[in-house]
Amino acid sequence: MPGRAGTGRLDAAELGAPLGERATLVQFSSAFCQPCRGTRRILAEVSGMVDGVAHVEVDAEERLALVRALGIEKTPTVLVLDASGTVVRRAAGMPRKADVIAALGAAL
Repeated sequence: MPGRAGTGRLDAAELGAPLGERATLVQFSSAFCQPCRGTRRILAEVSGMVDGVAHVEVDAEERLALVRALGIEKTPTVLVLDASGTVVRRAAGMPRKADVIAALGAAL
């Protein structure tokens, strides 16, 4: 999952869901986004494989202020957060499972 580290930190209140104990995969999606469905499946699989990793899906249309604050330009966009909620990786488009697992290494 190539991408650059983002700036900032997110918390459970901003995401509307609890953070993972070790890391959180945050997916920004929209209703009619076909790649978002595949991304949801991949991130759910990875979070199920790695203890302490949560997958949180955010509806980009409902959370427009957060989308703008983070500079999200397309869906799906995935942010990898470490245990404290700091964005350590970010990528747009549907990721490959292997890339998501590799990106988690930066957070764990």
